[in-house]
Amino acid sequence: MKKIPKENKEKIMEMIEKAGSEEYETSWNKAGKFSTSKKKSEVKKGRISRARGARFELKVRENLESKGRIVDKWNNNIDLDKNKLIIAKKKFNPFSKAMTLGTGFPDFISIKHVHSEMYSVIGVEVKMNGILSKIEKEKCAWYLKNKIFSQIWIAKKGAPKGVPRDIPKEKSTRGKKRGQIEYDDFLEKYGKKYNKI
Repeated sequence: MKKIPKENKEKIMEMIEKAGSEEYETSWNKAGKFSTSKKKSEVKKGRISRARGARFELKVRENLESKGRIVDKWNNNIDLDKNKLIIAKKKFNPFSKAMTLGTGFPDFISIKHVHSEMYSVIGVEVKMNGILSKIEKEKCAWYLKNKIFSQIWIAKKGAPKGVPRDIPKEKSTRGKKRGQIEYDDFLEKYGKKYNKI
């Protein structure tokens, strides 16, 4: 029998301790092997955060529809390695025994008739803090470069009164209370870095 290195032994003992703890929630994979251990308080925070995000996403959708735009979930994503548009993966919810649709990027496709046969087609990503990750920025640049969307807006929660924001004036909700929706144009916010579009 091989001797277990000290650092591995410490990791194993820590996992065993967490698995038996009331403070941690442990999950196991299909084969019955240890998968992860997360603090119960962090699991609760994550659940609350996801619920808050879903409520804000619904609020953004209603806001866009009130402006006369047709809104639908975007069920596609981008494989940056293959440089092509793909169908977003569906997620299975074991509690409701249902598949979750609409896990694409960005969150919504928004369409509005401009005149005769002209339409405005905009991708809308909902981020409560308004900040995109590096991969999300690359995906936005890809969409614009390949003319999938004419613009990409980042919907975020508005700031309290008196806090200036650098956003397009026609989309500004400046002076309104916190929780109102503001839209940043991707090219206006990140255009300098992604000016090759």
